[in-house]
Amino acid sequence: MSWMGVTEWAEPGVLSFTRVMRNDGYLLGWSDVRVGALWVSYELRQSGDRQIGPRPGFRQDWRTLWPVSTTSYSGSGYDRGHLAPNYAMAKVWGEDAQDDSFLMSNMMPQKPALNRQLWQRLEEVVMDHFLPRFGRLQVITGPIYAETRITDLEIDRLLDRVGFVEVPVAFYKIVVVPGDTPLAVAFIMPQDVRGDESLKQFLFSIDEVEAQTGLNFLPRLAASQEADWESVAGVGDWALSQVAELPSRFD
Repeated sequence: MSWMGVTEWAEPGVLSFTRVMRNDGYLLGWSDVRVGALWVSYELRQSGDRQIGPRPGFRQDWRTLWPVSTTSYSGSGYDRGHLAPNYAMAKVWGEDAQDDSFLMSNMMPQKPALNRQLWQRLEEVVMDHFLPRFGRLQVITGPIYAETRITDLEIDRLLDRVGFVEVPVAFYKIVVVPGDTPLAVAFIMPQDVRGDESLKQFLFSIDEVEAQTGLNFLPRLAASQEADWESVAGVGDWALSQVAELPSRFD
């Protein structure tokens, strides 16, 4: 479920307590301080003709310390944005994984233009273009908060919540082709987007994602490999120019 190790903190601290939750199709690192997932990790493989079932209903996750109900985002102006995507979980891992993708622990507050357009476009590119090209992918995705150290937090950020859930300022997605010579591409997308921007505008290195989240991704990767490509954006031939401006199916 997590090639080259489970995501961990670069430095321990007050905010670094994380509980790893195992679900059908994906792992999730949960923060009881942020009241949200810090990361979600899942593998994608080429599937056959697996049928996609009806869209499940949202469900509260009994494992979260603070309750996040299916109506927690009502009237907030934010969508319930998936981290482990509904379509990818259903297509690759089946009905149980699709059901688990609708747990509220897998949701984060996302503004509509991000959730329904830009983020959805990236999810579609991963499934429809990257996966057929490479056959196997490791994806790590999650929120970026205003600060990673509690001493840097300002009171307005502490209170910027939907119910109990802290609202992220941005989201990241790291896509890796596992292997002896791995390829990687990473994106950071802020909440305030129009939705029709080119995906290339949000291309960043894994090092930059680590700097903004305080997390250490792929911790079992050899130091020599890590130094070679975590600092470079879009390592490998992803043919991103061909798909970066595809429209959202919700346009």
